[in-house]
Amino acid sequence: MNRRIEILVRSQFNIPQDYTVTIGTRTPSKISGYDTLPITFSNDDKKKQVVDFLISADGTSLARLETFDLTQDPASAIDITNRPIRGNPAAKVTVVSFDDLECAYCGQMHAELFPETMDRYKDKIRFIYKDFPLVEIHPWAMSAAIAANCLAAQSATVYWNFVDYIHSHGSEVNGSDRSLAKSMDALNRIARQEAVLGKLDESKLDTCLSNKDETRIRASMKEAEALKVEGTPALFVNGERIDGALPKAQVWAVIDRALRAEGIEPPATPATAQPAVAGK
Repeated sequence: MNRRIEILVRSQFNIPQDYTVTIGTRTPSKISGYDTLPITFSNDDKKKQVVDFLISADGTSLARLETFDLTQDPASAIDITNRPIRGNPAAKVTVVSFDDLECAYCGQMHAELFPETMDRYKDKIRFIYKDFPLVEIHPWAMSAAIAANCLAAQSATVYWNFVDYIHSHGSEVNGSDRSLAKSMDALNRIARQEAVLGKLDESKLDTCLSNKDETRIRASMKEAEALKVEGTPALFVNGERIDGALPKAQVWAVIDRALRAEGIEPPATPATAQPAVAGK
């Protein structure tokens, strides 16, 4: 019996061959007709994990049951304090995006969210971006996040103007020769350009850019890591997660679901244009 259990578990959960699977002793469970069966996974590196399975009293079925603490869902407690808001500040549905300003996929998602998604939902939703620059692969993403936060400290509108511009003009920052020094110069130039257009205090902006304070950005990155975000974009719609730049129809389905949960009827789905019939 133990060997049959081991073979099944190795197959179903793709257990690495260098791991030892040890079947423990059955104990009564809270599930009628099932006992708890602890199974230990260990290897020579002294890594060890015990996972509780359920096994039927007659020994013919094995199941896995996990318990989740509904009061400890980190996605429902994402810190959005003092973050710039786009949309209705009082909206009951919040779309939080962990964003990297150097990420091409983020730019693609951003282009679909604004203005089309914003136009569709109008004051029913609000958007908030959090920083998650993938510094290992994107050399100027951190500097872009710093510049964005410097602008946000003075104006949410100018922050969004900067984010819009960078997401649609990433090639301008990269430059033809992808010189990091030139990218830094381009970011500062664009930030100052938006500050002038937005009539911000340019001296405060220059001081902020010079300080290069990563504190808030690092805190946002740590939060993303706690949520097990591994890439960008990563969206959370009232806590429901969307990974990657998905087609807008799939994003809208999640937003619609969140609206209905709040007792709000989503906008009608746009009619699909019918192909013209020959001869008509």
